[in-house]
Amino acid sequence: MISGIHHVKLPVGDVKRSRDWYGRVLGFETVIEFVEDAELMGVALRREGSPVQIALRHDPARARALAGFDALALLVPTRADVRRWAVELDRLGEPHGGVVTGHQGGAVLVGLHDPDGTEIRLYAD
Repeated sequence: MISGIHHVKLPVGDVKRSRDWYGRVLGFETVIEFVEDAELMGVALRREGSPVQIALRHDPARARALAGFDALALLVPTRADVRRWAVELDRLGEPHGGVVTGHQGGAVLVGLHDPDGTEIRLYAD
């Protein structure tokens, strides 16, 4: 039996820069740091009140290869919440592609990119 997803790991070019972006833009906080040879090589992030964990791992080549791909879709409770996210991203000055209708009729915020260009989408069915 599989009961869910433990975490999603994304490659990044600069762990500190990406950690700060995921915190400032999406509200994720560091729960674990992975230090190797006195260098920060990865972090595990979680947003308070959510079971979702995102791991960021230093791997610049893979981060470049993933740029432009929508590797992560985060579920939000309602379509109105997706629209609220668009307003919040505008307030933060974070470019995005706006809210569109998803394949199943829900709301999807598209075109939000992390510092390495990986697209993050916000979904509500």
